[in-house]
Parts: sequence; structure tokens; C-alpha cells
Amino acid sequence: MNHYFTNNEHQKYSLSYIDYCFKEEKFRFATTSGIFSKAHVDYATDILLNAIPPLAENGTLLDMGCGYGPIGIVLAKCFGLKLTQADVNKAAADLARLNCKYNGVKSDVIVSDCFDGIKGKFDTIVINPPIHAGKSVTYKMYEDSLCYLNSGGCLYVVTLKKHGAESTLQKLREVFDNRVEIIYKKKGIYVFVSRL
Repeated sequence: MNHYFTNNEHQKYSLSYIDYCFKEEKFRFATTSGIFSKAHVDYATDILLNAIPPLAENGTLLDMGCGYGPIGIVLAKCFGLKLTQADVNKAAADLARLNCKYNGVKSDVIVSDCFDGIKGKFDTIVINPPIHAGKSVTYKMYEDSLCYLNSGGCLYVVTLKKHGAESTLQKLREVFDNRVEIIYKKKGIYVFVSRL
């Protein structure tokens, strides 16, 4: 069985479209089967976007595990950021490229297993982690992100209580030497920021 967090190069496309509004800015995203949250921008993603404070214009942003691209595209367009997006799933990366064009955003989109294909450092990294890929994958994302942040940079992670928010917080505190803050906690959804 194929999952959105694996690379299925033989996936067939049947595009559908969803609309999303963020701070009075309108976005349209193409999605397809085999991609995470293909019918709408996922609720936790929406909370993550609204929890992140305004980011400095011209800053660098990595959307790790970008899926069809909503997090990176929204933040890059609204805050004028230099965007890089990465996903292990080639279909997701192709859609992220397409959605960047639809929404007038420039991005370097990379097919990458976690940080394997990533070069350079970033002011901000955002992750809506692929929980069903397992802790070995998500924890490696958190650990590796430390090496890809600029000095003073931030990692934002959204997760659900039922998906191990407590253990995620513990892991982030371990990786970032306790420089972790809960910036959103409501109805079982948590947003964490870890600072370098």
C-alpha cells in the first residue's frame, strides 16, 4: 500500500482544486489522490499558519514535507520569503511546483527523503510531520533541522495530542536544549517553536 509520505513514481494524476483564504489573501491549490489532505487545507495546517508570527521579509523558509505546498506558498506570498519546499513524494513535489505557479510564488522544490537533498541553511523551517511514517522519521526531521537553521532561526512544528504531542515536545526540548515554546494549544492541537 502506498502512502503520501512515500515516493510512488507511477501514481496517476486526476487533479482537483481547493480554495483557501489567509489574511484576506486568496489561494487555489491543485491536489490529487495519494496526497495528504487532498480535499481541503488540513485543520492543523491552518492552525500552524495562523500561529506563526509575521516573518521578516526576504527571510529564507524551508517547508519540509511540503505535500502540495500550502504552508510554504502561503507564508512565502504573505511575508515575501525566499522559499524552498521538499517532499519525498515526487507527485507532491510536482503539485507544489504547479501550485507555486498558480499562486505567483517562486520556490526551489526538491524531491528529498527528509533533509537528504537539502543544501544551505534557513531562517525558518516548518513541519507538519508525517506522523504515520513513524517516530524514527519524524524525530530524524527534528534532529536534522538543527543543522539547517541559521543562527537565531526557528523550527515550527504542529501536531495533535493523540499523535504524541507530549513526546514531540520532549524530543524537541532534547534536540534544542530546552529552547522550545508552545505557541498554540487548543482542542488537542499543539504548535511548537524551537529556536536555535
